[in-house]
Amino acid sequence: MKTCPFSGLPVTAKPHWKTQHKTYIKRLEMVGDDIMHAFVEAPRPIILETLSDELVKTVLRESGTPDKPLYLVWDMTNVTDVSYDYKLGINDLIYHWGPAFSIVVFYNIDPACRLVLETFSSIVPNNMKVLLRETYKEAIGTVVDFKSGKAEETGIGASPTDPESILKNEFLAAVARISWLNLLNQQIFLPSADNPFYPYFKAIAYMQEDLKAREAIQEKELQQIKADYEQRLTQKIILLNAQVELNRKELQQFEQEKAALKSRISAQEMELTRISTAVGEKTAALHLLSDQIKSLDIDQQLKHRMIDQCHNMLETELTEKRLKTELTAGDSEFLSKLQKKHPNLNQRELRVGLMVKLNYDTREIARSIGISTRGMESIRYRMHKKLSLDKHKSIKTYLAELATLV
Repeated sequence: MKTCPFSGLPVTAKPHWKTQHKTYIKRLEMVGDDIMHAFVEAPRPIILETLSDELVKTVLRESGTPDKPLYLVWDMTNVTDVSYDYKLGINDLIYHWGPAFSIVVFYNIDPACRLVLETFSSIVPNNMKVLLRETYKEAIGTVVDFKSGKAEETGIGASPTDPESILKNEFLAAVARISWLNLLNQQIFLPSADNPFYPYFKAIAYMQEDLKAREAIQEKELQQIKADYEQRLTQKIILLNAQVELNRKELQQFEQEKAALKSRISAQEMELTRISTAVGEKTAALHLLSDQIKSLDIDQQLKHRMIDQCHNMLETELTEKRLKTELTAGDSEFLSKLQKKHPNLNQRELRVGLMVKLNYDTREIARSIGISTRGMESIRYRMHKKLSLDKHKSIKTYLAELATLV
């Protein structure tokens, strides 16, 4: 373990007592058991980014630092400025975070950074002292003197007594309270009007009032934005509730339509059962009639015509049964689509269109609607014109394409 050459105290340093930043590495080590030494490793001048409070807590926890006053020695080599975020961290260190450091000593200070440190020194509470020194030897010596009580004898760290230093300290404190702590309602100390520093303090007071006015404007704008968003939110909630109510009514209507369709389906099923029964009875009667005709002793040509007529009637009944009992939801949708696109088609033409789509031939369709094959050809011709089809395009092809359209 290495030893501090100026105090003779042991120095404890661990490899992980560091924080990696974008342009530098911050390291901590303990001198004795109550002096923390901070420094940065950087190849070029840097700006301190954030205060590494977690690193401080880790070092204190792992070094077993007793519950007594702590001291911080800060090597400012290569540090040319401090970010605003770091200043906020300093505020937290001073007024919130614990344990508190009794003395903070900075050394190797770049001239560009000295004013920042003097400003920091001006706002610390009475139980903390911030001192600026030239070298590590002076910094460690200052801390050792404080610990031994020699500081009081020599006056090291005592508050300035000359008027110019007092005004400078008060000026920096006023700036820090406004810019670092955002204390816009803090009363600004004003020296007498004939004091040469009076205009500078008055300028700070004016700046404080301007910042208060700006903050009031921003607060007003924020409240307006909040009110606008609350109004928009209220409108959105109203629209949402209206949509919910509309959806509820549509759902209710859907349920009613669903119940009506179920009732209709039930009635149609009963009707289909009745039709199937009636067709079955007619078919049985036609078969019986055909058998009876066969047993008659009449002219053979007449008998064959009568039997053929019975067979035709049987086929018609079977076709009608298939058409009524095998009609699907897709067929109903097709009829609705055909009627909407071609409202000039009558009911018989719509039925013909459905049967064409279902691949019934001309003879079956003619028999189903009770006309001759020639009459059926006339209907197809008129439908071809009503559908506005090219002479080379068949009704069947067109209806098949229509059925596939979404």
